[in-house]
Amino acid sequence: MERQLVVETKSGRYSILIRPSLLDDCSELQAVVATQTAFIISNETISPLYLAKIQSLLKRPAKFFILPDGEKYKNITYFNKIISQMLENTLGRDSILIALGGGVVGDLTGFVAACYQRGIPFIQIPTTLLAQVDASVGGKTAINHDLGKNMIGAFHQPSLVIIDPLCLTTLPDREFRSGLSEVIKYGLILDHDFYVWIKQNLQEILHKNTETLSKMIYRCCQLKAMVVKEDEKEQGIRALLNLGHTFAHAIEAETRYSQFLHGEAVSIGLYAAMRLSESLGFMAASDTQELRQLLTQCQLPTEIPSSLNIQNLLGHMKRDKKNALGQIRFIVNKAKGNACILPVNDEKLIAKSFPIFDTTQ
Repeated sequence: MERQLVVETKSGRYSILIRPSLLDDCSELQAVVATQTAFIISNETISPLYLAKIQSLLKRPAKFFILPDGEKYKNITYFNKIISQMLENTLGRDSILIALGGGVVGDLTGFVAACYQRGIPFIQIPTTLLAQVDASVGGKTAINHDLGKNMIGAFHQPSLVIIDPLCLTTLPDREFRSGLSEVIKYGLILDHDFYVWIKQNLQEILHKNTETLSKMIYRCCQLKAMVVKEDEKEQGIRALLNLGHTFAHAIEAETRYSQFLHGEAVSIGLYAAMRLSESLGFMAASDTQELRQLLTQCQLPTEIPSSLNIQNLLGHMKRDKKNALGQIRFIVNKAKGNACILPVNDEKLIAKSFPIFDTTQ
């Protein structure tokens, strides 16, 4: 069964296609590429699995660039390497990029597309759960800087998003579970009924039931499309999609993107954000415990290593993109399925959001 969504933004509209075996037969890909010169960007893990399929769908040869696998390669060095290869292949503004991979590949490809010759189109073919439910939709593109995650970027919407849930059958278990934190996030901030559905269907999700995953991916994309339509460039409601990410990005930067997958850092961030919401009087202790139990069932972390320094983490948070007027702005739950953005200046309160720094326990 195919599920389809249309994302509407001020800068344009595009389709999200969700169907098992979509990478085996996708006329929509051919239609969007049309007469443009396609250039595929993937990584060394994904390319052996799916690159030949995409080249076959295009029905003509396509040049490609293969990245090493990992968040630490989403940087200016590989941005320049991709640009150089495109120039060496004399790619012009009649070219189209295809991002074949997870969030790192999608973010980097999108940023290259936004910058190359002042902007060319690109297509997202996400192969990880995290990318399928979140990173591939909405047009956020970026690379990391030594001092922070996604600090160099642009808003550049894709021309098409192609999601094949069967890609998740080849995804390592750790990567799959990592993506579940972004799924849970949607339930926490936008749809409590969906949060309940996740808990009720968790075993089918963990066993990668194709129909259950398709429903889950569709709902996540539907919620994100709704938010992006209202706030394409994160001037308002879209910031809520960053629940847990102030904590997560600080953790990733402090560990130099080498210790946690993005979704694992988000999991720790979701729990920290819920603890902060509880400390601020918005949520009950039972809500915090319920979330921790769900994350634990997904085998996701909820605590940081004891080796991390709170002052260093706070330093990263002070450079967060959501901040304004010198204040750290957090996304916090104010009710079940509802969230808000709130400045928090009390560093002790922020610190105790991590259990390891909570001296009251």
